[in-house]
Amino acid sequence: MIQQDYDARGNIYTVISPQQLQDLGISIPMQAASAAQQRRSWSSQAVELLCSWPDGVVPAGAKPHRTDGLLIGPFQSVAPFDVLIVNTDGSLAERSGNGLTIFAQSLVDRAIAPPGAYLLQVHHDSRALPSPLPTPVTAGAHEGQSGWWLTLGEPSFGPKAVAADLSHIVENAFNGKATSRVPRLARLHPSWGNSQFVRIGNPHCVTLLRDHNDLPSFAALHENSLLEPLTLAAFPAPPGLGAGDPCPAGVNLQWVALAGEQHLLARVFERGEGPTASSGTSASAVASAAWRVGLVQAGIVRVEMPGGTAPIQLTESDSGLQVALFGTAARTV
Repeated sequence: MIQQDYDARGNIYTVISPQQLQDLGISIPMQAASAAQQRRSWSSQAVELLCSWPDGVVPAGAKPHRTDGLLIGPFQSVAPFDVLIVNTDGSLAERSGNGLTIFAQSLVDRAIAPPGAYLLQVHHDSRALPSPLPTPVTAGAHEGQSGWWLTLGEPSFGPKAVAADLSHIVENAFNGKATSRVPRLARLHPSWGNSQFVRIGNPHCVTLLRDHNDLPSFAALHENSLLEPLTLAAFPAPPGLGAGDPCPAGVNLQWVALAGEQHLLARVFERGEGPTASSGTSASAVASAAWRVGLVQAGIVRVEMPGGTAPIQLTESDSGLQVALFGTAARTV
């Protein structure tokens, strides 16, 4: 096959160019903006062809799809590089930390871009943000590992930042800082009553926990008792697969507890994907939410997820908080 799979902290994406998709019979426009706007005409077919399990047989205990989605691009030969991030439900993501780390590595492996600094531009069809959404990428290192720093910018906080339905939100507090009670989450566990909404390119709802024992296990997120109600909360309202509650356009869900100084434990349930072993933007949202309520300080924050640990650089400035994510990626065997 002409596509290539990559792994970043347990997230596996298939990388393919628009020309290669056309060669496979997928009628995707060769301009990124047009491809994003017309995604309903081609994305589901592309996911079915490239992300499905061979012969349609899903191994026991596996996710419904072989990979977590598609990274399509670049649409040009020089920076800035346009890319589309396609979820396995056919929708487009505005940003993915692990996905963009993978895409940056793939540009080097395909001899399209040398290691250095350049701009990735994610095209999407969300009305909540301008498209494309730029992400500066810089080759770098952390604790002796070579990889990529993604500059994610300044997060915004609160229900309005993620276009939540305010009629479904109750204001409360955690550590004396304003948070939100999301009834659909609070009904599932008595300790899931304090959530911090964060937008860092894409929308997140981070539930803050005082005890790490209240974190859902990764296995539990796959059980119907949680999978079904969390899908309704995370996935967009129809024609999406969810209820769009609390956010009609959907929202990524996370749970976080403090494990030690500048060390957080987290779980992730992604909009358009479901239970996820790790997520770069989710880790960034978790670190930002924890900073907001005083669980961590500016500096490097380690966000530990079942798929791996994400180093997040939090930098305080006069305008607020600036966030950068470090990651590495490699081809799968």
